[in-house]
Amino acid sequence: MANPWLLLLLAIAAEVVGTSCLKLSEGMSRPWPSLVVLVAYGTAMLLLSRVVQTLPLGLSYALWSGIGIVAITLVGVLAYRQLPSGGELLGIGLIAAGVVLVNLSGKAQG
Repeated sequence: MANPWLLLLLAIAAEVVGTSCLKLSEGMSRPWPSLVVLVAYGTAMLLLSRVVQTLPLGLSYALWSGIGIVAITLVGVLAYRQLPSGGELLGIGLIAAGVVLVNLSGKAQG
């Protein structure tokens, strides 16, 4: 199997692309952005299903959600000019801190 860490990063990237295109799809009413959403999410799930064969499920999902939420927040700021509030930034920071804690204290066994 390919490097599970690389596959996890690719899965996260695919999910971020899909989530980013949700707004462009206008409720899945525009064909091309909707197709990108479906393909990106399908790719993300396929890659994540490979990752969890090697890496622990909890660790994989913690990284998936933590990195994903930071990345999609950046996309929201840069692409859609959606500025998070102080409370939202605090929450995102706490999630990121939780992901770091999970990684520092967990055992990376399959």
